[in-house]
Amino acid sequence: MQKVYFISGLGADKRAFSFLDLSFCEPIFIDWIVPLKNESLESYALRLRQQIREEHPVVVGVSFGGMLAVEMAKADNLMKAIIIASNKSADEFPGYLRLAKYFPVYKWLPGKLLKTRKMTWILGAKGDEQKKLLRDILTDSNPAFLKWAIAAILNWKEKTIPANVLHIHGTADKLLPCRYVKADFKINGGTHLMSINNPDEVSNLLRQLI
Repeated sequence: MQKVYFISGLGADKRAFSFLDLSFCEPIFIDWIVPLKNESLESYALRLRQQIREEHPVVVGVSFGGMLAVEMAKADNLMKAIIIASNKSADEFPGYLRLAKYFPVYKWLPGKLLKTRKMTWILGAKGDEQKKLLRDILTDSNPAFLKWAIAAILNWKEKTIPANVLHIHGTADKLLPCRYVKADFKINGGTHLMSINNPDEVSNLLRQLI
């Protein structure tokens, strides 16, 4: 059975994949490492890649994890990267995120405000079970890591889109609206959390692509 490496979204962990049917592969969930001071997204991605022992692996990344997978794919053109609810370059950010680079108010916000319950609406959690899972993940997340990762994302300058990246995106994504990205596959009504609230469609697509 083929090994497939999974990188979760910002502040999340392997629980973000718990709704998916991954019986078609051997899933390996990549753990976060401590970022270096002022480390770039590209540098962090290459250090995270050291956890993956295979030379040309299949890597699935969600949101922030997708951006990391893009940087890994750029460094290894024989790797297959599948990104979900993410973007392939800085050009696919919506305007409000580009402006946030120049008005970095998140740096001065208390860590608990970065984990507010309003995120359940922005990210698209549906139903009590999903909302509880998201709240648990946000509660367990590290505020210092969140602030570093937000800065790394906003300062990401990647323009080149590697040919070995496949992009799955939801049409109802509020955080990274679908109209700003050029997705290879679209899931109708899929939110930023479509790996949780559209698990059957995402699982079937992954099975086909992998």
